Amino acid sequence: MKLRVAKYLKWLSACGALWAIVALSVHPRLTPQASEPRSASPENRPSWLHETPIVMVSNHDSMPIFRRRVGGNPTWQEEDYEKEHTEEAIRKLKDLGVTVVIVHLYKGFGLEAERDHMEKGKALATLVHKFGMRVGVYVCSTIAYETFLAEKPEAQEWFAPDFMGRPVFYDDQPFRKRVYFMHPGYREYMRRVLRMAEDDFHADLIHFDNTSMQAEPAIFQHPLAAEQFRDFLKNKYSPEEVKKRLGFSDIRYVLPPRYDRPMSFINDPLFQEWADFRCVQLTAYYAEMESLLRGLNPEVAVETNPHSGISGRNTVWEQGVDYPRLLAHLDAVWTEEGDPAGVTPNGILVSKIRTFKMTNTLHNTLFVASGGEGGNTLQMAEAMAFGRQCLGDVGGVLAGYDLPEDQRTYIRFFHQNFEHYRDIDNVADVASLHSYASLGFNNDRAAVSTALFE
Repeated sequence: MKLRVAKYLKWLSACGALWAIVALSVHPRLTPQASEPRSASPENRPSWLHETPIVMVSNHDSMPIFRRRVGGNPTWQEEDYEKEHTEEAIRKLKDLGVTVVIVHLYKGFGLEAERDHMEKGKALATLVHKFGMRVGVYVCSTIAYETFLAEKPEAQEWFAPDFMGRPVFYDDQPFRKRVYFMHPGYREYMRRVLRMAEDDFHADLIHFDNTSMQAEPAIFQHPLAAEQFRDFLKNKYSPEEVKKRLGFSDIRYVLPPRYDRPMSFINDPLFQEWADFRCVQLTAYYAEMESLLRGLNPEVAVETNPHSGISGRNTVWEQGVDYPRLLAHLDAVWTEEGDPAGVTPNGILVSKIRTFKMTNTLHNTLFVASGGEGGNTLQMAEAMAFGRQCLGDVGGVLAGYDLPEDQRTYIRFFHQNFEHYRDIDNVADVASLHSYASLGFNNDRAAVSTALFE
């Protein structure tokens, strides 16, 4: 085991892995905004993140109300759901070496529609704490409007309007509508959900899902977003400055741009300002949620799912995600970028090393799916070598029954050698500077050149 990990580290070093991302976002100093990064420091993180070898499982999508509505389930799905909530299942996780269990809390159907599932979730959280593990809770960003509007009809005002003649919903699940997350009514509702997470579930970690979709361009066609965009320009620039930027100073009739094709270069200054505004708003939302949570429980860890990591995606334009600003208010961040560790048949190194290093530089822990049916021990080794004391997600709540023995061996190794993985810093010979303007407004050459160089 030790030999294989040592060989892995040597292999990565030979491939040029000893470099660090020292700055991911460089852009002009703006008028102070609530969403600008605070001074991120590992000392600000909940103490248990320093002390815990993080091995995760989760069951956040298993509740029957969601599985029935989305369809395509095996006949045994609900039987497994019941089994997940048993003491036997949680004891097996403890024996496996799991330290964090993310349970279902809120999937967007409404607090009344999900009440029965929440009661089971609370009971599951109690079991997890009983066996000395940390409880994370899942919080969705979409609204399953068919049930939600029956409870709260005024939520109709939160939804993003149709964009280019099409409704704005989640991927291939049209029953999950997307909202403008800075609407006061939506924000207050989510604050209520988070209070339940702390008061009823006693959560140690909040997992906000679908962050990569919250600030997509279509969301910001909401009338309130257009109004706040104009306010953003007024606060950022004087009339003289906005005239130099746009050619005129009266911005009363400025609207968020509409464009549905990829652009190689984003030269239009209004497009650039709109992308920055979306980054500002998304960060402001999570700054607000972080502030609420720290007030409820200073030891709760705040984590979101921006999804893409450093994978070639233009997260600024596509998603309104500027990692330095966003991660300044978080303790951990998820990536679903793909890129499983390995070497292709034609000798190409594939890895998430860049995303690990970016996350470390910004004093966050990276959460990855490393084990279970879709993972392998090489992905576990990569997470151990480059993560911040986190082996990753090793499967569902039933992982204690069926996790392969080779993956169990890696979990034991991680626990036995944890002192070598905690509170570590990058040692790098080369720094890679990621320019906000270059990577946010040049979709082609800058991203490709950066990726190939690194």
